[in-house]
Amino acid sequence: MKFTKSKVRMMSHLGSCGAYGYAMTTLPEADARVVACTADLCFYSGLERFQRLYPESLYNVGIAEQNLVGIAAGLAHEGYRPYASTYASFACTRALDQVKVNLAYMQLPVRLIGLSAGLAAGILGPTHICTEDLAILRSLPNLVIVSPADGMEIVKALEASLTLEAPFYLRLTGGMELPPVYQEDYDFVIGKAVELRSGEDVAVIAQGSMVSSALKMADHLEQAHGIRCKVLNLHTLKPLDEEALDALRSYPLVVTIEEHSVYGGLGSAVSEFFTRRSQAPRVLRLGVSDFYPHAARYGALLEECGLTPERMEIRVLQAWQEAR
Repeated sequence: MKFTKSKVRMMSHLGSCGAYGYAMTTLPEADARVVACTADLCFYSGLERFQRLYPESLYNVGIAEQNLVGIAAGLAHEGYRPYASTYASFACTRALDQVKVNLAYMQLPVRLIGLSAGLAAGILGPTHICTEDLAILRSLPNLVIVSPADGMEIVKALEASLTLEAPFYLRLTGGMELPPVYQEDYDFVIGKAVELRSGEDVAVIAQGSMVSSALKMADHLEQAHGIRCKVLNLHTLKPLDEEALDALRSYPLVVTIEEHSVYGGLGSAVSEFFTRRSQAPRVLRLGVSDFYPHAARYGALLEECGLTPERMEIRVLQAWQEAR
């Protein structure tokens, strides 16, 4: 899909679920094999319009996430292109056995959509807060993992997934309105990072909802402290864009930012990459520390976890002074 300026503006007002629902209405036009599966989250997934347009192509399995993945795998085995959506927390824990066996091991092209990943469902408490999905799913072979930065990138990632002959996990983060990162159309490629800002002092790597926060932080660091930050949107965690990371080896400091545990996600993947290189920068991993956040609104949880631009800037300044 080509994005006109009006479509770009429209996407800037949609949250991640709204963008997913919008994209799903366009996919059957490109591939008639597309079907949607949901675990009793048709409205929350933004699929109500898809249901009206393609009622025979939507399967609501009820509150049964393991069954959701099993049915989606069966549909994929029969030649369909299923998009199965549920809360990210349930997709990666409750249905992990099915994801491991039916998707990763059998290499069936199911598109698993993790809704409200990170802290977005925080008002529902630790059962729905999902800061461990990347750590769990990144360890599974054959699984492609993408975490888009804004509504337009969600649509583009879903379109790109149409031609994948591999299982695919789409991690949707952010609140009811996802701040726009892209102001005009661009080419999205799975596995290819996007440089959003140039800079020679600090390299900042972010994904999902944290990309817009990283850009705000980088702008203020330059204005207030003269520190120029390169900002990379590493939207694909697996496969990792090793070429883009290799270009950062000369930086004194690399910062990773994710709405995920500091263990096992983006920061871990980047650190693991640099341990295999003779010349490597210091890596500062910003994310959720080793605790269960309590039930609270999204903005309050970002503050508590130190993931606001202001809180992150303090950590980066300290690490920059130590790295010089």
